[in-house]
Amino acid sequence: MYTKPALTLSEANQIVEVAIAEAKQHNWSVAVAVVDDGGHLLAMQRMEDCSAVSAYIAIEKARSAALGRRETKIYEDMINNGRNAFLSVPQITATMEGGVPFIHEGHHVAAVGVSGLKPDQDALIAKAGLAAI
Repeated sequence: MYTKPALTLSEANQIVEVAIAEAKQHNWSVAVAVVDDGGHLLAMQRMEDCSAVSAYIAIEKARSAALGRRETKIYEDMINNGRNAFLSVPQITATMEGGVPFIHEGHHVAAVGVSGLKPDQDALIAKAGLAAI
């Protein structure tokens, strides 16, 4: 039987809380989503003045990072460098920076997606949340 680590609900909520706190320090408004390694939503929060669509984008960024097991910035770079065929890949729908996988002891455990800011700021907030674990 194969055994692997998994994120707890408490840890998923902690990631969201730390990411939101980081955004507040910069006076930024974001949506933050945490998914498990299969892309299933564990925790999500959208700040009051963040656009509604950012909630959907954050979830899809997290899901794309989890399923692809890589930062979504890699997909954005591939497409921007001319590999437009990648847009047809199923289930990888958020091909823009801001989705970051969480790897623990060599296992892909979860991913975080952030939306509402410039791409590099979304990624910064996602990584700040992951640093809590």
